[in-house]
Amino acid sequence: MSLTASARRPVLTDLIARPSARVHAFALDAALVIAGAAFVALLAQVEVPLWPVPITGQTLGVVVVGAALGARRGAAALTTYLLAGLAGLPVFAGFSGTLAAVAKPSFGFIIGFIGAAFVAGWFAERAWDRRPVLAFVGFVSASVIPFLFGIPYMALILNVFGGAGLGVAEILDFGLWPFVLGGVIKAAVAAILIPAAWLLVRAAERGTRH
Repeated sequence: MSLTASARRPVLTDLIARPSARVHAFALDAALVIAGAAFVALLAQVEVPLWPVPITGQTLGVVVVGAALGARRGAAALTTYLLAGLAGLPVFAGFSGTLAAVAKPSFGFIIGFIGAAFVAGWFAERAWDRRPVLAFVGFVSASVIPFLFGIPYMALILNVFGGAGLGVAEILDFGLWPFVLGGVIKAAVAAILIPAAWLLVRAAERGTRH
């Protein structure tokens, strides 16, 4: 699998006619990035009761935005989301947003969302998002990224600054295992939604040829 730019395939938002003028093209990209951040902010408020912990829509929004916008714009959208929350806009879960969020044990996961969106977009740029099985593999891979940031950050806040003295097993019990099922479910939902969107695109293209 090539890592070069030549391997890139169009993502869903690339189907929008791109203006030839550089300023207008930049404005389109900026609008897509802001829309992506807003979409994640909206899904962050969605909560589905599930044992052992509720599922929020936040990670689903991250994966969908990354796949729809592509790696760079997806990462930019989640960076915008993070900065908007730190600036005080109520975009985080529970309509929260404050600079003090950096002191919360869960903030590392929000940092990891940027990488997750990039990875989801990278797979989409290789056309993995057009077939459910490949999309699921790619989206599960993307869903792992927030934990790579979130769990060490959680340990730092709880143990170093909070003096909790939790061991690795306790940190994993608190910050990983309860969320595995929800992560798999959200990856599966995204692996249905994005390929379904591509099916609609292909159907529309066939309709215009007749």
